[in-house]
Amino acid sequence: MKYTLVIKQGQDGYLIGQLKELPAVFTQGLTISELRENIADVLELYLEDVREKYVPQGVMLEEEEIVFA
Repeated sequence: MKYTLVIKQGQDGYLIGQLKELPAVFTQGLTISELRENIADVLELYLEDVREKYVPQGVMLEEEEIVFA
């Protein structure tokens, strides 16, 4: 799956990054490289949290992990 990283200039030299498709996923960094690493970490934590809270409706037939490239 592809995400769009929006980068804005913050205060004190920091860059602020937010995923356009998932606005709740945002972080900061001093360089673009650091910001990309941080946003990847925050996305992973966000998705873990979503998975933990997920309660399926109805009868589950199958569960399969897939990777979007």
